[in-house]
Amino acid sequence: MLTVGIDIGGTKIAGGVVDSDGTILEKVRVDTPLDTRALADAVIDMAHHFTASHDVSAIGVAAAGFVSKDRSTIIHAPNIAWHDEPLRDILQARLSLPVRIENDANAAGWAEYRFGAGRGHTDMVMLTLGTGVGGAIVLGGSLFRGGHGIAGELGHTRFIRDGRPCGCGQNGCLEQYASGRALQREAEDIADRFPDGSGAALANLRAEVGTISGPAVSRLVLAGDAGAVEALRRVATALGEACGGFQAVLDPEVFVIGGGVAQLGEDLLSPVRIAYETSLPGYGERPVAEFAIAQLVNDAGIIGVADLAAGSE
Repeated sequence: MLTVGIDIGGTKIAGGVVDSDGTILEKVRVDTPLDTRALADAVIDMAHHFTASHDVSAIGVAAAGFVSKDRSTIIHAPNIAWHDEPLRDILQARLSLPVRIENDANAAGWAEYRFGAGRGHTDMVMLTLGTGVGGAIVLGGSLFRGGHGIAGELGHTRFIRDGRPCGCGQNGCLEQYASGRALQREAEDIADRFPDGSGAALANLRAEVGTISGPAVSRLVLAGDAGAVEALRRVATALGEACGGFQAVLDPEVFVIGGGVAQLGEDLLSPVRIAYETSLPGYGERPVAEFAIAQLVNDAGIIGVADLAAGSE
């Protein structure tokens, strides 16, 4: 059985034809149009491209934002002007195939559960560290979506009371302390406070190029720079402490960590585990979760939503 998975991002639309083993047979990528009608046209054109040369049974579409409980409507999207957009019906009417709509973090988490780092487990939490913090929860072998279909927004759990303002309208959300953007913020702070000490390399980098990017911090971490390592420790500590709380509520067998920061592997996971263990209720008297780095990287959304469209859940 072949299905199409299309992952709509703020800047690009990536799609592929996926088989029942989670293998992408063909992949296409285009820029995301700003106009919502043009965006729908781009998704339909991509689907037609795939169905012209492959025997496809269904189409899955993943997008950031709140998806209705019946998986038909985008209630709200952070980067696209969708408000109660009946996306499934719009696409299905023009494609003559079943269409499945899913939140992009859920789609990526499902892919990791089925074919990646979460394989072999029944209960998994995935956290994706990018500009923000995406989340996906699999409990008992099924995606947990909640009573209104929009559960799993783990990056928007309140982490610090009266903390940093967040784009969601609240203050102190986890993603302000444990994301790629948070890593840059911590690096900037260290460069400001210790320009002649542990922050010297970070301060010099900023003086040379005008900013401190996430990839640059990662390179300095891998080189053993003290300031960059401290910036990562702060972010990892926030993530680990949050995971201790998630463990108390959800009790997953494994936490899968994805996103750009996750490319640091054990440099990230080691301080995460320390913070998790010190934050875990009943530590030493209860089972603990594993921590793993996501395996499917940028293809996870395509694979996950295609697999969901195939009816795997």
